[in-house]
Amino acid sequence: MTIILLIIFLGAAGSLLIPRQLDRHKGILLSLLPLTAFVFYLIKGYHMKQVGPEITSIAWLPQLGLNITWLFDGVSLLFLFLVSGIGVLILIYSNSYMKHDEGRHRFYFFILLFMGAMLGLVLSGNLLVMFLFWELTSFTSYFLISFKHEYDKARQAAMQSLLITVMGGLALFAGILLLGQMGGTYELAELVEKGHLIRFHPHYFPALLLILAGVVTKSAQFPFHFWLPGAMQAPSPVSAYLHSATMVKAGIFLLARMSPIMGGTPEWKILVSLIGGLTMFVGAYLAITQTDLKAILAYTTISALGTLVLLFGIDTQLSVKAALIFLIVHAFYKASLFMVAGMIDHKTGTRDINLLGGLRRLMPKTTVVTVLALLSMAGLPPLLGFIGKELIYEAKIQTPGIASVVLILGVASNVFMVWVSAMFGYRTFFGKLGTTPKVANEKGWELLFGPSVLAFGSLALGLFTNSLGQLIELALSTVRAQPLHVEIHLWHGFNQVFLLSVITVAAGVFLFSIRQKLLPVLAKINSRFFAYRFADLFNRLLDNFVKFSKNKTAVIQHGYHRFYLMTILVVATAFVWFQIYVTRGWDIQYDFSPIPFYVLVLTLIMIFSALTAAFAQNRLTAIISMGVIGFGIALIYLFYGAVDLAITQILAETLTVVLFVLVIQKMPRYAKFSSRKSRVRDAIIALSSGSFVTILVLNALQIDYNDPISDFFIKNSLPGGFGENVVNVILVDFRALDTLGEITVLSVAALGVYTLIKMNKVRK
Repeated sequence: MTIILLIIFLGAAGSLLIPRQLDRHKGILLSLLPLTAFVFYLIKGYHMKQVGPEITSIAWLPQLGLNITWLFDGVSLLFLFLVSGIGVLILIYSNSYMKHDEGRHRFYFFILLFMGAMLGLVLSGNLLVMFLFWELTSFTSYFLISFKHEYDKARQAAMQSLLITVMGGLALFAGILLLGQMGGTYELAELVEKGHLIRFHPHYFPALLLILAGVVTKSAQFPFHFWLPGAMQAPSPVSAYLHSATMVKAGIFLLARMSPIMGGTPEWKILVSLIGGLTMFVGAYLAITQTDLKAILAYTTISALGTLVLLFGIDTQLSVKAALIFLIVHAFYKASLFMVAGMIDHKTGTRDINLLGGLRRLMPKTTVVTVLALLSMAGLPPLLGFIGKELIYEAKIQTPGIASVVLILGVASNVFMVWVSAMFGYRTFFGKLGTTPKVANEKGWELLFGPSVLAFGSLALGLFTNSLGQLIELALSTVRAQPLHVEIHLWHGFNQVFLLSVITVAAGVFLFSIRQKLLPVLAKINSRFFAYRFADLFNRLLDNFVKFSKNKTAVIQHGYHRFYLMTILVVATAFVWFQIYVTRGWDIQYDFSPIPFYVLVLTLIMIFSALTAAFAQNRLTAIISMGVIGFGIALIYLFYGAVDLAITQILAETLTVVLFVLVIQKMPRYAKFSSRKSRVRDAIIALSSGSFVTILVLNALQIDYNDPISDFFIKNSLPGGFGENVVNVILVDFRALDTLGEITVLSVAALGVYTLIKMNKVRK
């Protein structure tokens, strides 16, 4: 498993190094990577059918329960086939589609990086590792959506999708941590065994809400569905791969993983079913009024994702079986249609169905492929989509408690899908030849290869269901956490389900035939009840947040350094003195040991220097006085044996004094700008903060540590850090991350200073 992932990730980096002579075949060459993965998983899948699921674990941070665990079972196998198989077709398609794009090298790098992230996601057997790949898919999709970053819409759509999916990801991370605490592990296999304990845990419901937040944002569920149509700014290969077959299915994959752990409860059934049902209907309805081919497909994708969520929410054996089959159905026809839409845009220069029409004369092969895919989307036999729709109806009819509501929403959504399918096919390929910017043709076999494989594959799987049944059986047994037998048939006889299918198709065709009367009515409804789009509301909310941040920054970050220090000291002093008051009654007994005379004299000199600095009438006197204080502290360090601290203090104090002396030569003459009231205020703040520090130090002397932490460092410095200097070992080994952070801050600051100096030279 690890080797395949490494091959994909290394292939992403290697895609930037392919010689220019092979550039025209780059997509086809790179398609060999997912093809290798597909064949490997095919062989592993056959072996798994004989011996069962395979779990491979690599110790990473076992103290935190963080191991790199690969879980190869029926669910992961199903998604691995989709990610790698469709990935092959997308790369072949991209070889022609991206041929003349200057950024194609960047495109191949990010799409392979995304492919590796998806493979890692569906293979992960540890929730924390899964989350890492989950977030990687969000970031790589951001770069793919913003591929045409010179356009404002592309940048805005990419940022919108990133913000929504990452916010959902943060909620998911919290849910994973909570689930790990509830189950005592982050390993999926162990959590499945503890599912009965988790479902009755007091923290079950908040964990469920947090995990569902990740699902609904990733899989574009209502009310977060609006980011998916915006993401259509990405190139068509991206839409066909990420937004129909892979990334948006990540939320569905998570539901499949969580079903045996958290499913079956009333909370699960109500929440998941409600979200899925609303999304299913809203997506199908909004698809009707679209005129852009990719927008139509985006909204039908939202509807299909809602259907999948609804089926997992129903959480019966039949509904999960229908969801797993429809997962394949949707990936086949939607990826095919997205590639066709991209091909039409590539060949005609437009995706607007008002400008298209009659393309069957110029693109007959594409017409056949598209009609097959649309028939599957409409759920007509003998396509695989018909089997999926039949099972979905059967599952909805048998839904306990809410069958009538779910069935009404399901039938209405499918009627709209039939309408949309007819509209897509007829308005694009039939009727009068449209006036397009370019004359269409079918040159370039790479553009039609992927859609053809998927469309005819859907037909073949609809006619010959045995191989599909075996795959669904493995996945269903994993989700239901028990061995099950699955049989899939194209024909189920004349029954209630078949009657609903006939009604659905007839109603969809009828509504399409009277669309000229219905569309104006729907436009009025939309203008009245959907005057504001969710995307606009989100952007407005984002703009208001930025405006609020600017106003807040203007108040808090006002640029007066003395007020920053004053605020810090006042707040710290107030809290500490409040704590001192609350814990009053300390029994402080001090046994002051005698100190040498020269230390006493040094202390008095430092006190006198502090007073001199406070009342100095010129800068040089103040600087010298503060220098005396600094060097006095260094001598005290030296007296008590802290040689390292003394050297550091002397170096820092010397550098500070020299810099101050150099700077004052460039400053105006010394003057008093603060009033008497300001100086009194500053004195009060100084005395208050200084006094609480004194009290805390005196109290700290009375604390009796049973096991001082210094003993640990002294004991482990040499054997653990291989150093006799305890301070150095603490900084470099025990507090390595802290030191690394400080070094990073200093490096960034130095880089900023260097940049400012260079900019100043350029301006001159």
